Amino acid sequence: MKTMTCKQLGGACELEFQAESFEKIAELSQQHGMAMFQERDEAHLAAMDRMKELMQSPEAMARWMEEKEKEFDALPHQ
Repeated sequence: MKTMTCKQLGGACELEFQAESFEKIAELSQQHGMAMFQERDEAHLAAMDRMKELMQSPEAMARWMEEKEKEFDALPHQ
């Protein structure tokens, strides 16, 4: 099991997600993001705006995802 925070994944808080794979941790982060969107959490909405800008460039988004996956892979198992 590995742990990453919302902030490490481009979000706005220190909530921790734990998963065995990067895909699962990304899914947990996305679910959290949707909940924060529904709550209209301003810090998370700002983080989502930054991600929307990044997503305008498929190449930049792919690089960002690759970097985050490498970061996940480098984490120790807990």
